[in-house]
Amino acid sequence: MSEYCVVLCTVPSSDLAEMIARGLLEERLAACVGVLPTVRSFYTWKGELCREDEVLLLVKTTRAAYAALERSLRNRHPYEVPEIVMLPIEAGWPPYLDWIRESVSPAGEGEGSGMSALSGLPPSGC
Repeated sequence: MSEYCVVLCTVPSSDLAEMIARGLLEERLAACVGVLPTVRSFYTWKGELCREDEVLLLVKTTRAAYAALERSLRNRHPYEVPEIVMLPIEAGWPPYLDWIRESVSPAGEGEGSGMSALSGLPPSGC
């Protein structure tokens, strides 16, 4: 079982995406949150066909932090049933995976440095 994962979460606005991303990083529940603007979602909800422009969060984290990260997302999210999907990272460049592990606290224990002990610089385009 993989120690690392990516969590997908859609939100209704860029402002909310940024607020959630900052919160997850400050809580040390994520090493990086990529924000992809304007994802067009088509789905059915309560018998209705829906089309919405949303923002997709790509959250890089650890499996150990997932439960706390999910709680944090649910507490911040305006949707009745938000998309919160965890995908395991089966392989990756070892220094990058080490950086994820160093950046994330399983219990979300406050602010981390976000810096790689390997280079002293955060990875580009995390």
